[in-house]
Amino acid sequence: MSQPDELMLEKYAELTVHVGLNLHPGQRLLVRAPVETAPFVRLVVASAYKAGARYVDVQWSDDLVSKARYQYAPRDSFEEYPVYLADGRQEYARSGDASLAIYAEDPDLLKDADQELVAIAVKTNQNHNKPFMDMLVRNQFNWSLVSIPIPSWAAKVFPDLPAEERLASLWKVIFKVCRVDLEDPVEAWRQHLSELSARCEALNRQRFTNLHYTGPGTDLTIGLPDGHRWLSGSSTSAGGITYVANMPTEEVFTLPHKDRLDGFVSSTLPLSYAGTLIEDFQLTFEEGRVVNIQAARGETALAKLLETDEGARRLGEVALVPHSSPVAQSGVLFYNTLFDENASSHLALGKAYQDSLDGGESMSDDDFAAAGGNDSLTHVDFMVGSDQLDIDGILADGARLPVMRGGEWAFEA
Repeated sequence: MSQPDELMLEKYAELTVHVGLNLHPGQRLLVRAPVETAPFVRLVVASAYKAGARYVDVQWSDDLVSKARYQYAPRDSFEEYPVYLADGRQEYARSGDASLAIYAEDPDLLKDADQELVAIAVKTNQNHNKPFMDMLVRNQFNWSLVSIPIPSWAAKVFPDLPAEERLASLWKVIFKVCRVDLEDPVEAWRQHLSELSARCEALNRQRFTNLHYTGPGTDLTIGLPDGHRWLSGSSTSAGGITYVANMPTEEVFTLPHKDRLDGFVSSTLPLSYAGTLIEDFQLTFEEGRVVNIQAARGETALAKLLETDEGARRLGEVALVPHSSPVAQSGVLFYNTLFDENASSHLALGKAYQDSLDGGESMSDDDFAAAGGNDSLTHVDFMVGSDQLDIDGILADGARLPVMRGGEWAFEA
């Protein structure tokens, strides 16, 4: 079975449009998607127009087209970029229109490519799309990110299954962790978001100054800036539209102080980055900055990530996810950050979200940095949570309160 039941696909599309994007009548919608996801994209487009979209524009991508570039393009051409794509994204964002990205790729797509060329191409993309990302982290528009199975991804996730069963198995688990298989997915999401919001409120009342992580290969103290704000899956755009940026989402998150991280932390799941897997890695921090790395696989790709700019060596996000989350309990390693980050507490190298600091959306870049917020061209989540991770919250007077024990919440929301 290459595609699931049409009714389930339609439910997923409706959930994407009405909960993920919360598309409003009169808005335009920009969709970025791999060509292999076309059947789902067509349902999203139909749902968007039924919801009152003024216009829907789809920008297609293709893994094999991308791979061919690294195989055959001139070696001096990787700073080329189609400027019209970046300009179009910025125009949609400035107008307060909606944006949907469908994330589906082969995790090993570029494992044999020249990592120097990959790094150049990634940074070129980031430079051209920085204005768009700056508007995104300031909540200037409503946006969402979802994933759809494709054969190469399904083969990586379920290598031991017969080829004809892999896609169906991945569809099944995605429907489950995204709550699409429930009788009323929209209501289930509303209840779930309410529970996450209550967890944020409980954390915000504590006003921790630091978090201390301990576990196998991990002993890290993370400073939190004054005015940090714990957030969850639901955000509100500058135009007043409440949306869910990631589906699924099981996290609550805030920003760390970019200069106040010391110690070391080890990954607990592989990181799929720029077509390469980075596995079993450890980062050591001093005064907020990564000063040493080790990786069993993909160390070159990790080093290139850290070389993106100065901000790439610092953290922009700290996110807490219980080990009992539906994604973790599925028992599936997705090799896809959208899913794997919702199976595990995680951190993010690079850019911080402006709204995770009181008044951050309206701050200048200089004021945000002075308050402890990190800036970078990149934002890359990596997973550090497990059933052996303990986290303490440290108060201004030095008192310590348990936040997580054995990967589970240690306090009532």
